[in-house]
Amino acid sequence: MRAGTDGPRPPVATELERSWGTIVADVTGHGEEAVVLLHPLAMSRAFWAPAARALAARFRVISVDARGHGDSRWDGTPFSIGDLADDVAAVCEELAPAGAHIVGMSMGGCVALSLAGGRPDLVRGLVLADTTADYGPDKAANWAARAAAATAKPRRDQLAFQVDRWFSPAFAGRAPAEVKRVCDIFAGTDSRAHAQACRALGAFDGTGFLPRILCRALALVGEHDQATPPAMARALRDGIAAAELLVIPGVRHFALIEARERWAQVSGWLAHR
Repeated sequence: MRAGTDGPRPPVATELERSWGTIVADVTGHGEEAVVLLHPLAMSRAFWAPAARALAARFRVISVDARGHGDSRWDGTPFSIGDLADDVAAVCEELAPAGAHIVGMSMGGCVALSLAGGRPDLVRGLVLADTTADYGPDKAANWAARAAAATAKPRRDQLAFQVDRWFSPAFAGRAPAEVKRVCDIFAGTDSRAHAQACRALGAFDGTGFLPRILCRALALVGEHDQATPPAMARALRDGIAAAELLVIPGVRHFALIEARERWAQVSGWLAHR
């Protein structure tokens, strides 16, 4: 892995070679404790820029690009959520061997669950934002359809469906620049990686991990999340022994982007002993 001098501005890009390609991550902040940020489907580490700035005063923040997303180079071979968790474990072993707090949103939350279930030594705490341990009985067919759409349609033509799920109409109206920032990340994502990640989510069942997770966890969800509704967050809260639930009023799937003011609350929760 290659890295420059750590510092809050600008983030330091780091690389880790893997058999399938190269993981790319950003590191910023000077805190003794590390926080690893895992992005949603078809996003990248750039998605987390506002959160990284909010957390960097207190933590060393590591934002990771999943295979084929952002700048992580990928050879096109199939991957599972477990494979993505193994990638994050390799990053943690290199950059946070004493363990880290893991913040995962949507797909990133599934990866976080898999990591916590398989490598509890690397996980000091979990924030599971707008995510689930299982997408339900029809998940394989539903995600196969999403995978097909990811490669059949031009990236920009997929955005109307996505934006309606990501953000409330009120937020889209008052924060068009932020909506555009997220849309541009989506539009720049490799459609093949998007499709493979959809198939990985369709095959994922993390329910068996829940009773094995002994660290503190915060299941966080937007009140109007259509993709992973509050019932899915309640199932996480009920399945993890030391879990709490936070439902954020009035927001949809990208709750921590839409309700950016909640990052101070998340930071305080992570720092709690």
